[in-house]
Amino acid sequence: MKSLTDSLSVLSGFGPKSVEKFLKLGLETVGDALVYYPFRYEDFQSKSVLDLMNGEKALVLGEVISPASVQYYGYKRNRLRFSIRQGEVVIAVSFFNQPYLVDKIEVGAQIAIWGKWDKTKASLTGMKVLSQSQDDLQPVYHLVQGVKQASLVKLIREAIDAGYIDLFEENLPAELLERYQLLNRRDAIVAMHFPRDKEEYKQALRRVKFEELFYFQMNLQSLKSENRRPDAGLAIPLDQQALLNKLKQLPFELTIAQERSLKEITSDMASSSHMNRLLQGDVGSGKTVIAGLAMYVAHRAGFQSAMMVPTEILAEQHYESLSQLFPELSIVLLTGSMKSAVRRSALAAIESGQVDLIIGTHALIQEGVNYHHLGLVITDEQHRFGVKQRRIFREKGENPDVLMMTATPIPRTLAITAFGEMDVSIIDQLPAGRKEIVTRWVKHEQLSLVLEWMGKEIAKGAQVYVVSPLIEESEALDLKNAIALEEELLAYFGDSVKIALLHGQMKNQDKEAVMQDFKAGKTDLLVSTTVIEVGVNVPNATIMMIMDADRFGLSQLHQLRGRVGRGHKQSYAILVANPKTDSGKERMQAMTETTDGFVLAEKDLQMRGSGEVFGTRQSGLPEFQVANIIEDFPILEEARRVASQITAEPKWQNNPKWRMIAKDMSRPSKLD
Repeated sequence: MKSLTDSLSVLSGFGPKSVEKFLKLGLETVGDALVYYPFRYEDFQSKSVLDLMNGEKALVLGEVISPASVQYYGYKRNRLRFSIRQGEVVIAVSFFNQPYLVDKIEVGAQIAIWGKWDKTKASLTGMKVLSQSQDDLQPVYHLVQGVKQASLVKLIREAIDAGYIDLFEENLPAELLERYQLLNRRDAIVAMHFPRDKEEYKQALRRVKFEELFYFQMNLQSLKSENRRPDAGLAIPLDQQALLNKLKQLPFELTIAQERSLKEITSDMASSSHMNRLLQGDVGSGKTVIAGLAMYVAHRAGFQSAMMVPTEILAEQHYESLSQLFPELSIVLLTGSMKSAVRRSALAAIESGQVDLIIGTHALIQEGVNYHHLGLVITDEQHRFGVKQRRIFREKGENPDVLMMTATPIPRTLAITAFGEMDVSIIDQLPAGRKEIVTRWVKHEQLSLVLEWMGKEIAKGAQVYVVSPLIEESEALDLKNAIALEEELLAYFGDSVKIALLHGQMKNQDKEAVMQDFKAGKTDLLVSTTVIEVGVNVPNATIMMIMDADRFGLSQLHQLRGRVGRGHKQSYAILVANPKTDSGKERMQAMTETTDGFVLAEKDLQMRGSGEVFGTRQSGLPEFQVANIIEDFPILEEARRVASQITAEPKWQNNPKWRMIAKDMSRPSKLD
């Protein structure tokens, strides 16, 4: 009896050696092979050479007008040559290292050749000889060494001809097939490999994309549904009066966006459902104080809170600011560089419940860290943590409420995909009194004018960041670059400007000393690698100069720009770059046109793709086989809407089959 789990060896013509090669592609069963879709198609529609561009690949039909000859040269190297006529044009054809084709070339015969056109020589470098009945569209698959396209195509054809395609059951509801006019599953799979025409290929692709995105969203929505069960989480009641009193004590008023986000968070916390919320806000929008107020609410209800951040600099920054805002809370800092005695004391205080709020790096999730009554866990710049780290953090308590924060604006396209199981709060206002940062793009040859202006600003009391470009993922190269930059600036300014250097290879206490001097105004200009990107808050710093800015992505440029403009003075970002590519020029232009992080994030996503913006592995972004979350966003959004409706229906919630399908079919099985 046939099964989709049958080994590939059951197919005619595929022995143990062949099967072993296909394992490199992850193809173990016949079912695996049939859903291993091509990533593109060669369009074998014949063209006139008069319409071809130089270097274009195309299918050329013609009559053979000279016999084929093979010329040998070098070791196992040869060239087969003959001529064909297409209309009034005579075309010289060459095939390299394919002498066996000589038997297929007959004078007077019509021939179809797939090759590369050289317009200047009126010649065609052949790649394949095809029959004139060749299908217009031929699949092209991702391969590994030892596996050929022809072998894979033969394997899939054999599986279809052997009837295995009939074993696939429909996995989309009939009402969705009808509503969206989708191909059935079997027809779609066949057409993905061997479409009869372009229209059938488009319909197959549309069906498969919807299937991928629909089941991914079904999984996310089911997770969301789980979180919303009445008994899924902790109930952390809100002491309304205590919160109002605390708000009056703050040295500033919350913005409307902050108030809205705080209300959403405290409402989630008060519910016995599990909170799983993402707090988005641009650089300097005031996320930290909202997180602090949430932790204050947890404290008033008798719970501990913990905040995990990616760097020690950022942990120290939060510890310092939250200690000032909430002097009534017992706050402890936990990092990897702490001395053993200090660490032991901190761990004992955490376990006994003497501490209300714990701030730290990944040290928070290490063995030996035992919390007393953990009610709220917060991750800041959460996309810098892996899925596994975030899960361990949550498991440190008894299903504590979860708040994730990010100052990296996440486009809706990504948020709906990567964080579709979460509720989202957005702080889209800057605090009152903040001035928009003036951004200018200058060429390297204008640098002397910029430095002259910068010197005048420093003389008036301004402080300056100068960021060294990231050449490679190498701290050593970064450091070398930063040192050279520091030397150039020392040579230019002399003793008139106090200059310091900050980089990732410095010891933590040395980094802290450099930053403390800068905060205290003892240093005028700080040369830094990208370690300055997060965790630095110096209100008096008003100029950010980024060298070779075109080497950075838009999101990182925006993050760096956000290190200034923290106070009430006018701030400036200077991008020094001579971009050689159109995309580099486009990034510079975009930075000068807007300071809206969400606008820039959408632009960055379009230009670089989701994997480059976040790094797929770190962020938990799914890797789809066919769908593309940028190009296919309308399908993604419709899939989310439908999945949300379905998962809200009692008949789905009580149907284990549907829940199992949603879990099995969601593409990244490694999602958190």
